[in-house]
Amino acid sequence: MTLHAAASPSPAPGPGPSPLLDVRDLNAYYGQSHVLHGVNLHVNPGEVVSLIGRNGAGKTTTLKSIMGVLRSRTGQITFDGQDITRLHSHRVAARGLAWVPEERAILGTLSVKENLELPPARPGGWTTERAYEAFPVLRERGHHPGSKLSGGEQQMLAIVRVLRSGPRLLLLDEPSEGLAPVIVQGIGRIIEGLREAGMAVLLVEQNLGFATRLADRHYVFVDGMVVDEVARADVEARRGDLLKSLSV
Repeated sequence: MTLHAAASPSPAPGPGPSPLLDVRDLNAYYGQSHVLHGVNLHVNPGEVVSLIGRNGAGKTTTLKSIMGVLRSRTGQITFDGQDITRLHSHRVAARGLAWVPEERAILGTLSVKENLELPPARPGGWTTERAYEAFPVLRERGHHPGSKLSGGEQQMLAIVRVLRSGPRLLLLDEPSEGLAPVIVQGIGRIIEGLREAGMAVLLVEQNLGFATRLADRHYVFVDGMVVDEVARADVEARRGDLLKSLSV
């Protein structure tokens, strides 16, 4: 793998079900800085896909672009066959996408219970009781303000909070960062359970072990470009390449 070579456009998805999410020739900008260069990727229904690369490679910018948070971009983003490229973030979310940013974005002055109950539950969304069953510690901390939770507890809360909206695709940005292994294992189990229930997940990760245990496919990012795509079956043979992408 030549990590610094410009990547040729990824081929369109092959025969079979249409992708749930399809990103074609995505370019994105921060002011005058061109930060994403012709990114192509797709996520199939019920699939877990990871974006791998070092800090600053463009992974989070890709999620922001998909969600409509970053407006300065070109290309095409389709979700369930509908063009969402020009939609604002609240309209993207209404189509069935949910995003848990790296900073988690819980409401620190509200209690755990209030954080869970504030977003309206939509059909198929998680109830507060289901959130407590998934992460019993949240029940124990129910009356604690979000700002007083540990990093792991905040991550749990952030994930189950957005699941109340019943998304079909969940975008997760560095969900394992800085967390104890037992918490990471719990979050991994939730992701596996979501896949089994038919939900798709697009995962940004630098924890290669966590990502490769969960994801069906991996897109490798370098300098704002997708330079490689690695299937689950090829991970062990390509692990050296994947590790290199985190350090270049």
